[in-house]
Amino acid sequence: MNKGHIVIRSYLFGAVFLLFLWWGIALLLDLPVIPAPDKVLLKLVRIFSQSVAVHAGFSLWRIAAGLLLAVLIGYPVGVIMGYFPRADRFLAPLVYLTYPIPKIALLPILMLLAGVGEFSKILMIFLIIVFQVVIAVRDAIRTIPVETYYPLYSLGASVRQIFCEVIFPASLPKFITAVRVAMATAVSVLFFTETFGTQYGMGYYIMDAWLRVNYLDMYAGIVVLSLMGLLLFGLIDMAEYVTCRWRR
Repeated sequence: MNKGHIVIRSYLFGAVFLLFLWWGIALLLDLPVIPAPDKVLLKLVRIFSQSVAVHAGFSLWRIAAGLLLAVLIGYPVGVIMGYFPRADRFLAPLVYLTYPIPKIALLPILMLLAGVGEFSKILMIFLIIVFQVVIAVRDAIRTIPVETYYPLYSLGASVRQIFCEVIFPASLPKFITAVRVAMATAVSVLFFTETFGTQYGMGYYIMDAWLRVNYLDMYAGIVVLSLMGLLLFGLIDMAEYVTCRWRR
């Protein structure tokens, strides 16, 4: 049995365990606020193509756009800070002073400056991910021994060759780990931001179902949001498996 089959089987066992746990709690409490999983899943199958798929698509788009923006800006900044000590001395205080600020507290400011539409939500995802990318990439490059560069310098390697052969492989594992860690927070914050100024997104869908006291729809939305997180983590793991072949 190869590694892929083992991973899939582990996920299936985990899903079955959680479903049985959910079913046991629902049976034990017997409350409308905790419906049985079979009822929720049946409701999800009926309504997914009609309404839930649209909301899930909007949420995935916001996460993907925020992640792409964070990578395009955060990775080069991390490389510059890690490779050039002078740049790190200048940029590190700025990063350390702004990184601890709770990003969710900036949501009102972002909405005032960027509006309540898509851009403010994407910008919130960007702010959550970008700092972790910058710090992880910088720290990964700083762990490279200086002696590693000397043979390349003596052989006349270009900056592009040094980046491709040393910097990129050394920083890639920590970069992927930073994205993986930040993704969980990003999904949580996305749920909060989608309760303002929008009629699309899983956050809006779940809160709307809660206000309508429609617990089946609410739990169906929670299941979809969890599956979205699982999908994102699976894609990150797959990207790590493909790109970091030396770590297999």
